[in-house]
Amino acid sequence: MFAIAGCQSPPPKSSLVENSRNRDTLPDCCSTLPSRFQNGIKPGEGHRLQTGSTQGMVLIPGGSYVMGGDSIWGRPDEFPHHLVYLSSFYMDEHEVTNSQFREFTEATGYVTTAERKPVWEELQKQLPPGTPKPPEEVLVSASLVFKPTKQPVSLSDPAAWWHWEPGACWRHPEGPGSSIEGKDHFPVVHVSWEDASAYAEWAGKRLPTEAEWEFAARGGVQQVTYPWGSERIHEGKPKANSWDGHFPDRNTSWDGYLALAPVKQYAPNGYGLYDMGGNVWEWCSDWYHAGYYKECIQNQISHNPGGPENAWDPDEPYALKKVTRGGSFLCNDQYCSGFRVSARMKTTWDTSLSHTGFRCVIPAD
Repeated sequence: MFAIAGCQSPPPKSSLVENSRNRDTLPDCCSTLPSRFQNGIKPGEGHRLQTGSTQGMVLIPGGSYVMGGDSIWGRPDEFPHHLVYLSSFYMDEHEVTNSQFREFTEATGYVTTAERKPVWEELQKQLPPGTPKPPEEVLVSASLVFKPTKQPVSLSDPAAWWHWEPGACWRHPEGPGSSIEGKDHFPVVHVSWEDASAYAEWAGKRLPTEAEWEFAARGGVQQVTYPWGSERIHEGKPKANSWDGHFPDRNTSWDGYLALAPVKQYAPNGYGLYDMGGNVWEWCSDWYHAGYYKECIQNQISHNPGGPENAWDPDEPYALKKVTRGGSFLCNDQYCSGFRVSARMKTTWDTSLSHTGFRCVIPAD
């Protein structure tokens, strides 16, 4: 399927998915990537930590807050506002790093989504009926890699800056020949929701719910637009790793980085959490459902909500999508204000690409 590209759908793998509709970048930051077949070590197999350690985690005290959009940038699926109560939990102070993920793969032999050859019979399940099977040379292990354009382009054509790269994966983020040598403290990327969940289970942790993630991102303050407060991203001093300049052709690196940044390069939020805005999108445990917030109001779902039972995106009803939060180094207010605390993104659970990672939580009670 297709992951969040700046704030748009990346291009299809060859002509696998026929979807040429232009999308409004503000109300519709969705994804359309083909599913992948799980044939690696499954979560729980191999060596696993017995209990999750809270070392390197921050205690988020339980409490209530009003969840949902709170700025002019709010998209329709960020409303209506609804009251949520959460029990206390611990959250990783920063995104899971290459070093931490390497420890997991070496202990278990786990093979990530991007490193596996997709199986057509599984891909079909998330595509419209009658979608023709692509040639075998297209069905290879690959992941989406961002490449800036050489000149301004239409923001309705994400194929101009997203490219399927055979051999791209967390070990080789730009494709064959690239490496993460010397980048132990960078967030791991090219990991799918499946990969993130497998790591979390091995570590004795889990992925945060969407409600937990937003509560933590607010840093203990209700009336806040960003993890750092209400100041716009490019006002004052650098506050997060985002796109500086004109997307997607010119990045001034005003914040100090052209692409990914090591973790903990900017001031933490009120809870002591780093990079809750920008750097990489972060997987949550919840399925994405376009009408879920309305259900929360109607059904009074407010105590430790775990998300909807099923995924549903009216734009792509066959795609099974999970929620990602926090924005990435590709976000800016020209194209994507995904670093807002209430900004929701949706992407298929088997997506992997160069600006998506994760962090974990442990219940405190």
